[in-house]
Amino acid sequence: MSANTIRRVLVANRGEIAVRIIRACFDEGVESVLACSAADTETLAARLADRVVIIGPASASESYLDIPRVVQAAIATECDALHPGYGFLSERPELVDACEENGIVYVGPPADIMRRSGSKLGARAVADEVGIPTGAGSGGLASADDAIAAARELGFPLLLKASAGGGGRGMTILRSEDEVKAGYLRSSVEAERAFGDGTVYLEPYVERARHVEVQILADEHGNVCHLGERDCSTQRRYQKVIEEAPAAGLPEHLIKRIRCAAVDLCRGLNYVGAGTVEFLVDADKNTFVFLEVNARVQVEHPISEAVTGIDIVREQLRIAQGLPLSFKQEDVVLAGHAIECRLNAEDTARNFAPTPGTITEWTVPRGEGVRVDTFVHAGAVISPWYDSMIAKIIVHAPTRVEAIDRMRRVLAKTRVEGVSTTADIHQAILAHPDFQKSPVTTKWLEDVFLPDWDRTPPSANTAPSVSA
Repeated sequence: MSANTIRRVLVANRGEIAVRIIRACFDEGVESVLACSAADTETLAARLADRVVIIGPASASESYLDIPRVVQAAIATECDALHPGYGFLSERPELVDACEENGIVYVGPPADIMRRSGSKLGARAVADEVGIPTGAGSGGLASADDAIAAARELGFPLLLKASAGGGGRGMTILRSEDEVKAGYLRSSVEAERAFGDGTVYLEPYVERARHVEVQILADEHGNVCHLGERDCSTQRRYQKVIEEAPAAGLPEHLIKRIRCAAVDLCRGLNYVGAGTVEFLVDADKNTFVFLEVNARVQVEHPISEAVTGIDIVREQLRIAQGLPLSFKQEDVVLAGHAIECRLNAEDTARNFAPTPGTITEWTVPRGEGVRVDTFVHAGAVISPWYDSMIAKIIVHAPTRVEAIDRMRRVLAKTRVEGVSTTADIHQAILAHPDFQKSPVTTKWLEDVFLPDWDRTPPSANTAPSVSA
């Protein structure tokens, strides 16, 4: 057996990803201990875990984001390993360091790799070294004057970005020199508050861009494999709304180059674990540049699992134990098309305001090619303390047209009472001719769809077939 044999895992997260990790532990024959806040003791994750330990009050800063409390929970429950999921502490190298100091296996990349990949500027430097396009851009900007000088040299439009973190925080589009100073101050302050690092930099802004990312799994034996790519261009305020795998409508030679670039970058980083390499594709020129590396499992990982048949979370547990991947690159075959809709407890009629409350009815149809990752059930409480995502609905079908058709039928039959959800916008996007024709660009949702969206609910309970 490996020196890192895992018998018990602390699940340091909540919601659907906690449920997902607990189920992977069950499949691997590993015990699971849920580290949760006082607000989450009655959740589905708490019911499914072998044991529950309360790490603090509802406030995330006093529970899920408190490294000493999380690590102490693992020590107290004699856990061999800790899985951080996504969000919260999942990209904090300090947590990795604390685990290592206490003899706990961290299910994710080592701290040094996380530090190198977690800095966008650092990862860009590695991308340059291995010959991956990064596009023109500045280094870290120390002041608004530096930003103005760099902007003059690069030309407009430009995008200010935070070097640390992600999720669109610290990002500002600049179209003229008059906007640079205020944009720099806004982005830097937001980045400092969100990530504890106010470093920002400039890169050219692509007007018609697609967000394409590659799922990577790498072990400590030198095996680095991709599981194909995902298109995550359907976004609102830089937050993904709908994801697809694989990325449709791009030339095969471009897709091959993007996949190879992701593998080459991870080899250059000596990467170990699950990760995602993100790229920006110019939809008009069919060119791409490197964006960033996410050193964790992604929210949208299920669509990669759907088209490859590979369980990413179980592979994470194997890698953490020092075992090789259970497959080789030549074993990876992408079959069919998968779509994921992120269902949030939000009121789309009130500018997507969160709608916490108690779910009184929860019905999502299941069938062939349908998967629902959720922590929700009738009686579940949606807390105002945390993220508003309550479920991920995933469909898989032989073709993109059939996948859209299947997702529309699932959403039409979904019944949620007690809170408002974003099911209506998902239905409308999937029915839009632009989306049905091909994956859209990153600003399509905000610039084209939302201004003309008629929020009048459909009169029937069933959605028309795309293929009819």
